[in-house]
Amino acid sequence: MTDPSARPTRAQQRRQTEARILAAARQMFAELGYERTTIRAVASAAGIDAGLVMHYFGTKDELFSRAAKLPADELPSGTAEQVAEALLTSLARRLDSEPVASLAVLRSMLTNADAADRYRAAGAPQLSQLTAAIPTHDAELRASLLSAIVHGVIIERYLLRLSRLADASPDQIIDLLRPCFRTLATAQTPPSTDQLSTDG
Repeated sequence: MTDPSARPTRAQQRRQTEARILAAARQMFAELGYERTTIRAVASAAGIDAGLVMHYFGTKDELFSRAAKLPADELPSGTAEQVAEALLTSLARRLDSEPVASLAVLRSMLTNADAADRYRAAGAPQLSQLTAAIPTHDAELRASLLSAIVHGVIIERYLLRLSRLADASPDQIIDLLRPCFRTLATAQTPPSTDQLSTDG
């Protein structure tokens, strides 16, 4: 039986230190972006020497690569309406608690090519699924619009915080978006301005 008071092994200490550095780095990249985050600031936040950060991760680029690793958020297969609903469910989770790694990439992607590439790579499977599920000739455009809405809502809620999106409940936001998502994801096409004026 392992003695709970035993000191951690060297390997355990290394993992704990790496985890502390990565947590501090994610928070700083999310708050400041890639350009304004420094190795020295990450080390200070993690409570260690800057040289130790360099020892474990080598460069700021490698630290960012590890700290901002994003999982691919794939949607379940199904009809266009089912995929749209799954996308709304995914968005609701992110509105409730967006992963810090994702915020780090979002904050950094406009000034750092690696961050932009990372976000595109993580979102590519979801975009492909959306496109495949939408039964229209302009499926790729519709999928792109759905993706843009999701990104815009997340950026406004967590990074810009200029409007009511910052503190509105996830349920309220999702309920308002649902008709729009269903329209974009299915063959429905809202009447054009010309049609409305003719019908009137």
